[in-house]
Amino acid sequence: MNTEAKLRKLLDERILIIDGAMGTMVQRYKLQEADYRGERFKDWHTDVKGNNDLLCLTQPHIIKEIHKQYLQAGANILETNTFNAQVISLADYDMQSLAYELNVAAAKVAREAINEFKTENVGVMVSEVESCFVAGAIGPMNKTLSLSPDVNNPGYRAVTFDEVADAYYEQIKGLVDGGVDILLVETIFDTLNAKAAIYAINKYFRDTKHAKLPVMISGTITDASGRTLSGQTLEAFYISVMHANPLSIGLNCALGAEQMRPHIEELAEIAACYVSAYPNAGLPNALGEYDESPEHTASVISEWAKEGWVNLVGGCCGTTPDHIAAIAKSMKKYTPRPLPELVSA
Repeated sequence: MNTEAKLRKLLDERILIIDGAMGTMVQRYKLQEADYRGERFKDWHTDVKGNNDLLCLTQPHIIKEIHKQYLQAGANILETNTFNAQVISLADYDMQSLAYELNVAAAKVAREAINEFKTENVGVMVSEVESCFVAGAIGPMNKTLSLSPDVNNPGYRAVTFDEVADAYYEQIKGLVDGGVDILLVETIFDTLNAKAAIYAINKYFRDTKHAKLPVMISGTITDASGRTLSGQTLEAFYISVMHANPLSIGLNCALGAEQMRPHIEELAEIAACYVSAYPNAGLPNALGEYDESPEHTASVISEWAKEGWVNLVGGCCGTTPDHIAAIAKSMKKYTPRPLPELVSA
């Protein structure tokens, strides 16, 4: 049974759990510039603090430790620490040359975390540890194809479609070579960027003849309007990416669970595939921090599960292993959203 078949079998049986925020957990370590640099980059010519993806090379034990905390909390799907690990975003640190290496390393660290977790829990949580997967996280990058960064020149674009697709292609190669089980195109606020990622995924598997990995897609509704940053409604976004034939489609980031609720309900009504949702821990306070308790986040997501709207749930910004543990515990009471029966005309 291949990975997609295993996932589909599990998704028909129960609601699977995606891990929580990586950045929130990294902040707990209070790392300084020297920690980010490590020995290898101690003389790097630009500041690198804040480049969390670099920690897969300089502090891999920290990233592995965070992954294992999420596994212990009940996560079935670990996201690699690669949200900005492509040449366009890495240009902020002049580290474009590290893109492939970072993705390979991140995938291997996540896999090591699962293998060590399995070894440490032999005979204790067999059913749980055997259903753990690594999802290669492909973020939206810091340049957009649909919007101009220059308010005085709305037709200007800071990047081309081919440049974005090439950047994602290299990232995908690194993730696959590192051993991920799933490719997760996430936090999509510009669907054209996501289309470039989908194009790159299809091109990579065509070029390499590698067995295609399941793809998960997760968009971001940025405010109460129910639209993405580039202006699409949720239904328009869904229609725009369904040609990728994703395993799941869902929403993450920007909103807390309460604000995300109507959008998950809408998505559950229209999606022909599985539905995922991993909201923030509420909305940020005046200091940019998240105050929502694990119990509250879990209670709202439980309402979605009770209504039969979701197949995969987890947490985004501000969520911790405590949030994931509360969510995982609450999901045990509910059955997953059944896939709709499609009737041909």
